[in-house]
Amino acid sequence: MKKVIKLDTYTIDEVKRFIGNKDENIQLLEEAFHTQIIVRGDELVLDDEEQTLDKMEAVFTTLLKLVKQGKTISKRDIMYTLKLAETNHLKVIDELYQIKIARTMSGKLIYPKTLGQKEYYYALKHNDVVFGIGPAGTGKTYLAVVFAVQALKNNEVKKIILTRPAVEAGENLGFLPGDLKEKVDPYLRPLYDALYDMLGQEQTERLIEKGTIEIAPLAYMRGRTLEDAYVILDEAQNTTDAQMKMFLTRLGFNSKMIVTGDVTQIDLPKGIMSGLKRALHILKDVQGIRFVYLSAMDVVRHPVVQKIIERYESDESYKESREY
Repeated sequence: MKKVIKLDTYTIDEVKRFIGNKDENIQLLEEAFHTQIIVRGDELVLDDEEQTLDKMEAVFTTLLKLVKQGKTISKRDIMYTLKLAETNHLKVIDELYQIKIARTMSGKLIYPKTLGQKEYYYALKHNDVVFGIGPAGTGKTYLAVVFAVQALKNNEVKKIILTRPAVEAGENLGFLPGDLKEKVDPYLRPLYDALYDMLGQEQTERLIEKGTIEIAPLAYMRGRTLEDAYVILDEAQNTTDAQMKMFLTRLGFNSKMIVTGDVTQIDLPKGIMSGLKRALHILKDVQGIRFVYLSAMDVVRHPVVQKIIERYESDESYKESREY
């Protein structure tokens, strides 16, 4: 059975953005549906069973609508659209791309790319303490830094504080060469990358010198009250109970705290309970604290990363080896 999708209402540029460089988007869709897609003039010719054709038409219509909105379709967009089609959630795509969070230094628009990121976005917007839990590549740390930078730019806070437990160095750091910044930097690289994306390297380093942005190991938070600040604790799965309690009780007036982590990637010595896992249990019903759980569906890296995460999550022997 054949079905024809007309492209006569689209410009040449829009059609090019839809089919991709060297027809790579069409090839990806052909692989996904195990069929041939013919681009002929201002038509797309589909040939398959009726049920598959209906799903293909829904996916194509959704992607073409994004093209009309000025978006260049990427491989990630296609993979996520296909995932949403499987769960009959295609209608939410429009909503995702309507949410404009911020722009990077290069002018690139940042928006929620998945349903999980949309939930995380609203949680960050409306709560003072947010836990973003999920695997690598779900954007939990990046979006937290984006919100922090926006709050600083809008004069909602006076400073940004970024911290991680330096668990690989036993929180001591003393034996590492160099000054404090040189000791700590390797553990905080992902936070720097997000800041450079939003502010540029020069402005980021200037704000760090002024103390407007503070990047420090978790141990340096002890004994402080953090007011008028946007505070982010990254890699929180590697905190102990005492460290997590210490961090959360630093919250001062007019401040926000974002805690990000992946409970499947705990690097603490065996037998030591993760402070993040304990917090998820103890604080789950506390008003003003919001927990957002991201999954492999929310991974915005290479499509293979999503498959890797899904395989590890489904492997019983791996799950048993990560129990603490």
